[in-house]
Amino acid sequence: MEEIPYTCRRTLKTPAPISCLTYTVHTTDDGSVRMYNQETLKVVKAIRGLGEVSSVTCMSHYTGGFGDMWVASNRHALHFAMDTKKMILAKTDATLTLNLCADDDDVLNELSLNQKNNQLAFCLDSGTVGVVDLSTKQTTRMKTSHDNICATVKFIPDRPSELVSSGYDSRLLHHNFHQRTVLSRFDLGTSPLSESSGVSMSPPFVLSSAVSPSGILAVGTADGRVWKISGVSSGTSVKKKRRKWEGLKQDEAFTADVGHGPIVALYDIHRASHTFTSTLMGKVTLHEIGGPTADGKLDISPQWTKRTADVNKVNAIIATEGLIIIGGLSESGRRHDRGLGEGAKIE
Repeated sequence: MEEIPYTCRRTLKTPAPISCLTYTVHTTDDGSVRMYNQETLKVVKAIRGLGEVSSVTCMSHYTGGFGDMWVASNRHALHFAMDTKKMILAKTDATLTLNLCADDDDVLNELSLNQKNNQLAFCLDSGTVGVVDLSTKQTTRMKTSHDNICATVKFIPDRPSELVSSGYDSRLLHHNFHQRTVLSRFDLGTSPLSESSGVSMSPPFVLSSAVSPSGILAVGTADGRVWKISGVSSGTSVKKKRRKWEGLKQDEAFTADVGHGPIVALYDIHRASHTFTSTLMGKVTLHEIGGPTADGKLDISPQWTKRTADVNKVNAIIATEGLIIIGGLSESGRRHDRGLGEGAKIE
């Protein structure tokens, strides 16, 4: 493995566990959202009193302002305009509130915006997957749901009517959300573990996912594996002819056992050949995608591995501006840390 270009630069203390992250925003289990100045690391905006927050996604403004934000809280997706003069916002300051759960006992898990910021995808504990057209506010639910909790949903780059969802039923579903149909599917539960991995005590529940701009889908599972599926999108310039993608095919997938524990967070950096992963207990690894091998497939290999310094149970990870930002729970269980700057510069 390579030498680890990785040092803990700063840890920010928060009063509750970090549940999710974006580049400048984190949410905590006490129902708060905080937005930071990237240089000073001081809080510049906050939202309080939201209840349990499971996901946040930001809509950046080209003018350099704070932009808009969508937050998933219990059954609702709430839209906030963050360029307001108020520093501390409340739930009542949401400019739009959408109840996306048909059942009172259901819960929102992840929100995802498309490239144009005009479609909002969502997934639920019930296994439902849907999309909101933000211009008309019309909600479309897919005809096929997951058999268990749907944990992640992502739009496919360069394919404006398609998305991929994954869940605790160990399945990936590739949807055309305009037609509400499933185009293809991939059942990870039917894929055997490698000989080196031994016996896993956990099923391959999908806990995390990412789609790179070049069209490689990555998912992290509860049995300690990362799956990569190539060919999700064309990954080409609009001037070039797009190649046809034949869906979630097992012969387009490859996997690696990357940790003894659930892969709770992963992040594809813009250069498609690299992926960060983190286990629940804070084992962070940078992986490189190489190949093709003799059998014509790509492979995945670790470049370096290190455990987090202050975050002992990880909930979220992102990489930006040469940093890895990690959020989770500290060792004491009473104070919850946001590890900012436990980072490696990626050339």
